[in-house]
Amino acid sequence: MAIRVLLVDDQPLLRTGFRMILEAEQDLAVVGEAGDGLQALDQVRALQPDVVLMDIRMPRMDGVEATRQITGPERDGPAKVLVLTTFDLDEYVVEALKAGASGFLLKDAPANELVQAIRVVAAGEAMLAPSITRRLLDKYATHLPSGDEPVPDTLHTLTDREVEVLKLVARGLSNAEIAADLFVSETTVKTHVGHVLTKLGLRDRVQAAVYAYESGLVRPGAQ
Repeated sequence: MAIRVLLVDDQPLLRTGFRMILEAEQDLAVVGEAGDGLQALDQVRALQPDVVLMDIRMPRMDGVEATRQITGPERDGPAKVLVLTTFDLDEYVVEALKAGASGFLLKDAPANELVQAIRVVAAGEAMLAPSITRRLLDKYATHLPSGDEPVPDTLHTLTDREVEVLKLVARGLSNAEIAADLFVSETTVKTHVGHVLTKLGLRDRVQAAVYAYESGLVRPGAQ
C-alpha cells in the first residue's frame, strides 16, 4: 500500500514541485492539495491521508492550528503531520511540535530527504534531528516555563531509569547514543522510550523532549 500524502502550502508552485518529487516514488501517492489550514482540515476528513506535509505560515488558518486539530483528540483519522518551514529556527516550529507534529523539515531540503522524512513519519517515528531538537528548545526557551512550576504528576509515574532516558532524549541523544551512555542495548533503550511515551501520553520523542523542558526536568542550556 502506498503512503497517502496531502500537500498543504499556500504557494501553488511549491506544491507542484513537491508533487513531482513524491509521485516519482512508487510507495508514495499524493492524494490531494490544500492552500491553507482550513482547506487542509476538509481534505484530511475527505481523503484520510497518512501524512500531511504542512506549511506553517498560511492565510485563514496557519499550520500550527491546523496541526493541532488534525492530531488532537477530536481527530478524524490517523494522519501524521510533517511541518515544512523556510527557516530551521522558525519560532512557530516549537509550537507546531507541541501541537502534535511528528517533526519538521526545511523547504529547501534535498528531494531524497523529503521522501525519507515522509516514510519515517508514516512509520510512526519522529522526523527531527536530535541536534535540531536541542537547538530549537534552547533557542526558544523563553516560550517555556521558568522552572518554578510544580512537577507534573505524570512524571512520577516513570521509573528512575525512564526519567534518566527522558533526560537524555531531551538533550538530543539518539537511541544508540543513549545506549552507549547508559551501558545498555539499543533495544533496551527503545523499550524505555516506548514506556515513557505511553505513560506520559506522548506521540513521539520530539514531544517527549518538549515535555522534559516544560516540566522543568531539563533546563535550556543544561548539559
